[in-house]
Amino acid sequence: MNAGRTIRVVLAKPGLDGHDQGAKVVARALLDAGFDVHYTGLRQSPEQVRDAALQFDADVIALSSMAGAHLAFGERLKPLLEQAGLQDKLWIFGGNIPVSDHDALRALGFDAVFATGSKLDAITDFIKANVKAPPEAASGRLPPGGAASGPAEPVARRPLGKDAQDKSRARSN
Repeated sequence: MNAGRTIRVVLAKPGLDGHDQGAKVVARALLDAGFDVHYTGLRQSPEQVRDAALQFDADVIALSSMAGAHLAFGERLKPLLEQAGLQDKLWIFGGNIPVSDHDALRALGFDAVFATGSKLDAITDFIKANVKAPPEAASGRLPPGGAASGPAEPVARRPLGKDAQDKSRARSN
């Protein structure tokens, strides 16, 4: 686990996916588990996901897709994350993803795939058990490309509504 600071998660909705209720429920569960969560919102490009992960100094890059473009998005995102030096971060994908696509996502470098209906505790437990501690957390060095003045402003933090909070509590029980 990442000693010295809270685990940072960037949660994004890739592509043209316009359904984010599940992502908001997951974001609330991650917050409740003690993670620092940066939800980017809907319709993110691979470049926006990469930029948010760099800007937020993410330990986890989590994507939630209900639109069926998960493989194409993952194929476009992988080289961007690798070029940015983010291959050592935990990559997870969740949402409406057919079982037949899970191995293809893992082959792209995603560490886990959480299908619709996955237990929220399973997601948080997986992250806690698998986050790779960045060397700068232990050494006090800045991350590659980091500025001494600190990270840039986050893309956008979106508050979760009461409905998402209620659903989060219901699913975690």
